Amino acid sequence: SESGSMLWDLSVTVEDLGADAPPITVSVTSDLHIGGVILKLVEKSQVKRDWSDHALWWEQKQQWLLRTAWTLEKCGIQADAVLIFMAQHKSLRLGLPNGLTLRLRACFSGPVFRTVLGICKMLSEFRNQFLYFLFSRMSRPCLYNGMPAHFADSLQTEKVYKMLSVSQPAPAPEAIAKLYRPASVVDKAHIHSRWLDSSRSLMQQGVQENDRLWLRFKYYCFHDLEPKYDVVRLTQMYEQARWAILLEDIDCTEEEMLLFGAIQYHINKLSLSEPQTMTSSPAMDDLDSALQGLEVKLDGAESSPQDMLENLTAPELNDYLKIFRPKRLTLKGYKQYWFKFKDASISYYKSKEESLGEPIQQINLKGCEAAPDVNVAGQKFCIKLLIPAPEGMNEVYLRCENEEQYSRWMAACRLASKGKSLADRLFQSEVQSILSFLAMQQTNPNTHTDDSMSINTHSLVSPRYSKKYKVKQLTPRILEAYQNVAQLSLTDALLRFLQIWQALPDFGISFVVVRFKGSRKDEVLGIAPNRLIRIDLGVGDVVKTWRYNNMRQWNVNWDIRQVAIEFDGNVNMAFSCVTADCKIVHEFIGGYIFMSTRSREQSDTLNEELFHKLTGGHEAL
Repeated sequence: SESGSMLWDLSVTVEDLGADAPPITVSVTSDLHIGGVILKLVEKSQVKRDWSDHALWWEQKQQWLLRTAWTLEKCGIQADAVLIFMAQHKSLRLGLPNGLTLRLRACFSGPVFRTVLGICKMLSEFRNQFLYFLFSRMSRPCLYNGMPAHFADSLQTEKVYKMLSVSQPAPAPEAIAKLYRPASVVDKAHIHSRWLDSSRSLMQQGVQENDRLWLRFKYYCFHDLEPKYDVVRLTQMYEQARWAILLEDIDCTEEEMLLFGAIQYHINKLSLSEPQTMTSSPAMDDLDSALQGLEVKLDGAESSPQDMLENLTAPELNDYLKIFRPKRLTLKGYKQYWFKFKDASISYYKSKEESLGEPIQQINLKGCEAAPDVNVAGQKFCIKLLIPAPEGMNEVYLRCENEEQYSRWMAACRLASKGKSLADRLFQSEVQSILSFLAMQQTNPNTHTDDSMSINTHSLVSPRYSKKYKVKQLTPRILEAYQNVAQLSLTDALLRFLQIWQALPDFGISFVVVRFKGSRKDEVLGIAPNRLIRIDLGVGDVVKTWRYNNMRQWNVNWDIRQVAIEFDGNVNMAFSCVTADCKIVHEFIGGYIFMSTRSREQSDTLNEELFHKLTGGHEAL
């Protein structure tokens, strides 16, 4: 065309020449393609270097001109365009779940999805992505000196691997107290509104060179986890879970907090003494089967015919013990009875002679909680039982005479709480571990054991418990919980921590403040791996739950920023987002559905197109 052959001036800033350098002006025609513009630019700059990573960024439109075969006319570029010629890979500071910050080069021009994949490939063993967005099943890395071969290249890469694969020491309680803790579900919703859009580039989302971003697991379904090969991912998952607990991002009971503290203490100890033992676990298909495997190892395998036979002839425990029931006014203080322990229940009688008749009471311990109330120096050996009842939990205290009696009854109560009998092969080892723990406390009646001297107790629990209890109150309770996990290998301890985290009621829920269609007030939408939850903001109650497997279709009206979903049985709901862009919600829902489509038999490659199709609405199509 006539206009295509007309020469006109295009001025381009070349970032590498420095901030003060004037733009370079090149003479172009409208039918010149982007690649031709770059060629002229490079020649005119007279700088000899490798320009292959460079591309043009169009400032007014906030977009990269990556299609080098397109002409200026096709791109819509005229003389007033503000263009910058710059590297596509730039330096970025990444805050990892373990609190460390890594500086690395990341792609600023491709979709964030691909950038994260590249970072994961670099950081994590080549096989699995770190998966802060998704996972990919890749070929297994070859291990060298217990670490993936590409980390064994140099002392520097080895150092990075250790940084990523060994959990960090417990921080000072003051440091934890200073960190931001969400005070409400709305605070959490504001944090969840900050996820980057995975279909647009870092540059398009205003991220500048050397900015600091957080890298976090976003989707709470952990596929393809093999502890032997995925040390980095397993460690970082643990770190993310641990900080969620310490910063009260997820609620847990006091007992759970003590157990989390005990496992952290154990992991800290093992990480200091034996960082190489991470590869002890057999390869696992994914986290779920890894956790199931761990459960079996801890609680004894499925019953064999031999076990069933033993259960029929299960041993009994018989002893004089004292009982105290705080809520029953009739029993003031402890009173002695003859106790029988059989199957998973306790019966007590006035005396041994009357134990052939009907008991005064039988207490079923299945699902109970058994907590120690022990002071070795003061020769106090009590078991505090919380027994499930329709109106809540009933409290019962049992008092034993000595260590030996206490260890047998405590072991029995713990097994019974899991529905196991005295015939279980774990009974003897449970007794032994309780005895050895009591011995540990006995080393010096006047001071705590060496262990308690080295425990930085307030670093292992959230600030709420640091304020509530003194160190000397918390230490024995954490050490008591510690004896249940002290035998675990480092890998199994990490898996155990993740397993308890996954079992918490609020696990894996991301929050957004929304306004449901037809409603006059703001409410909260909880997005979980398998369901959506409508939460009343006033009282925090769950109003309604919708499961993804009942979803027929969902779409976004981008003009009014409203998400509409249709479920089986003509159930429809729609909402607009208050705290987050509706693209974030769309990406969460689509991402979880994408996860569920990934069967274990799938190929090594990740279907990026399908991901964008499910998470992008019409924008990605």
